[in-house]
Formats: sequence, structure tokens, C-alpha cells
Amino acid sequence: MTAADPARTDRRRLLVSGLLLGIGAMGALDEIVFHQLLHWHHFYDRAGGDAALVSDGLLHAVTWSATVAGLALLADVRRRGSFTPRTWWGAVLVGAGAFQTFDGVVDHKVLRVHQVRYGVDLLPYDVAWIGAGVVLLAAGLALLARARTPAADR
Repeated sequence: MTAADPARTDRRRLLVSGLLLGIGAMGALDEIVFHQLLHWHHFYDRAGGDAALVSDGLLHAVTWSATVAGLALLADVRRRGSFTPRTWWGAVLVGAGAFQTFDGVVDHKVLRVHQVRYGVDLLPYDVAWIGAGVVLLAAGLALLARARTPAADR
């Protein structure tokens, strides 16, 4: 049995922290703005009524849990002195973009559990929703690519 490389373990924790925080933050933003403030949709609109409201509560619980777990891992990485901002921000953007893109493609188009809005031409909303996710994902991947060397990640 070999001992794990501490630097590699810390980098993996930093990446997971950023991914969880990005997923949690984007999910919470979606839930708060589009579900609760604008009332454009619920997470599961196919049943309507109480089931839609419960599905929003479950989504909120999952995104909040991801956020808390991401922050706990971030605190651990900072305590170890292994925090590198470019890697962490890259992972946060990848997490946020992955959530947004997955929601737009899988939830909206493949599974059809909900749409961005109802009763309107969906194309501009879908382009903005999925496009924003792809831009966040690309920006995060670019940051992670630039942070591959320790000297570049400062």
C-alpha cells in the first residue's frame, strides 16, 4: 500500500470544493430567481401543484447541501495551506456551467421535467440558458488549463 501524494490529494479536494460550490450556487440562483421570485417554473412541472413545490424544496436541499460541502472542503484546503485561487475559481465556474448546461439540455429538452418559461417562444430562452452555461463551462476549463503548473496558479 502506498501513501497518497498530499499535493495531489489537496488539489483534488480543491477541485471538488469548487465544483460543489459552483453547482450549489448556480442551483440556488436558479431556484431563488426563476422558481421563487419570477414563478417561471418549478423543478418538476409535469405534476403541478404540491408536487412541483416539493420538487423545488428537494432541489433547494440538494443545492444547499452541495454548497455547504463545498465550503467545508474549501476550509479544509485553506487550513492545509493548499489554496490556489485560479484552480478553485476554475472549478467553481465549471461546476456552475455544468449545472446550467445539464439543466438546459437534460432537464428542459431530454426529460422535459420543466421549461424555462411557458406560453412563449422558447428558442431565445433556451439559447440564453444553455449558452450561459456553455460560456461558464468554457471559462472554467480555460482557467483550469492555465492553472496546470503550480507557478501559474498564483
